[in-house]
Amino acid sequence: MTRKTLAFIAIFVIFSFYQAIAQNADAILGSWANPSGEDHILIYKRGNKYFGKLDWIKMPNDETGKPKTDKNNPDEKLRTRPEWGLELLKDFSFNGDNVYEDGTIYDPKNGKTYSCKMTLEGTSLKIRGYIGISLFGRSEIWTRVK
Repeated sequence: MTRKTLAFIAIFVIFSFYQAIAQNADAILGSWANPSGEDHILIYKRGNKYFGKLDWIKMPNDETGKPKTDKNNPDEKLRTRPEWGLELLKDFSFNGDNVYEDGTIYDPKNGKTYSCKMTLEGTSLKIRGYIGISLFGRSEIWTRVK
């Protein structure tokens, strides 16, 4: 084989390898239900990072009939923004083992943001929110919405 042919084959193999990794990384994309089934979070990609926003709420209105807002946000200016569409997951990177890490998760129920790691396991997504190290945290299992 000529050097040109070997170079072409090498480039093709490398390109195919990165395509396979990108497709595997994007397996997380789509809508996921939290354990109670009351919320759906749409996971999407922006650049090479993964994010998630609240795209369905079983009870979108408060007791007065108005849309729920981010009333527990520590930033007073953000307390009037609607919960629907709120970005809960931010800045996740895919590490190659069905694990997405180095991101954060926001909990609108208490207004706190936690470090977070997500692990894709078939049609389930294990979410681990924590402070400091992963040992000190809480896990939930989300299921894919069909």
